Amino acid sequence: MIYTITLNPSLDYIMKLDNFVSAGVTRSTEEKIFIGGKGINVSTILRELGVKSKALGFISGFTGEYIVNVLNKKNIDTDFINVENGFTRINVKIKSNVESEINGAGPLVASEYVDGLISKLTQLTSKDVLVIAGSIPQSIPNNIYKQILSIVSQANVKVVLDTTKLLLIEALEHKPFLIKPNKHELEEIFDIKIESLEDVIFYAKKLQSMGAINVIISLGGEGAILVCQTGHVYKTNVPKGVVKNSVGAGDSMVAGFIATYLETQDYKLALRKGASCGSATAFSHDLATIDFIEEIENQIVVETL
Repeated sequence: MIYTITLNPSLDYIMKLDNFVSAGVTRSTEEKIFIGGKGINVSTILRELGVKSKALGFISGFTGEYIVNVLNKKNIDTDFINVENGFTRINVKIKSNVESEINGAGPLVASEYVDGLISKLTQLTSKDVLVIAGSIPQSIPNNIYKQILSIVSQANVKVVLDTTKLLLIEALEHKPFLIKPNKHELEEIFDIKIESLEDVIFYAKKLQSMGAINVIISLGGEGAILVCQTGHVYKTNVPKGVVKNSVGAGDSMVAGFIATYLETQDYKLALRKGASCGSATAFSHDLATIDFIEEIENQIVVETL
């Protein structure tokens, strides 16, 4: 079973305006609500691919209930812990002559809820995959991902870790199966400027030496690189399309990669599917559909470097 963890989910409330006025009343021309959270995105794309998963994490209040209802309607299994005080955060995104974002703080997650999540994770076995993705609530200790990896690694659970600099570096000693920083995050981790493809590969291998088993570096308009445990290095091309949405593209890549790897044990095929899912989402207004993923996959070529 694949489990995804989203510790800090959200409702993303997108408002389009003709002209935003900061001091006064402005009426929107269009409004949309999406459920947000990197682990949730992974579960959603896995469902499109026909792969079962179970979404874990914390929810609270009416916004948390809404997220669970949406996932259940998509036939995605959930086992969120319901935090009593507060409500799952709402992120307001204003799209107008200028773009602004106001991100909510979310509920106060007490230690007893964290302990409850840890208890669930102790039940995982070597047959399971755990995808840990995204940010953490302010009330949760910064070492939470390291703590989770230290527990599940004892059961040889395959862990996919997709998070920011410090949370990622701290957890590497527990040897996650896959990490997926992008080029900018790679520069941030090592405090360097990436000048070439050789630089990307060098620092990806450095992450391996720090504990990561497999490393995908997404390069945006230049494709993606995979440095895998076999020593092989693969690179994808970039399919033709118009980028409409960057949110969820990386999560979609993770979903496609892990779904195909578990089915085939083939890193090259897994990267191709991952790139297809990531690009399809980038070319969509929301997360990609299976039909569009398959259409994009016809354009994806993976070469061995």
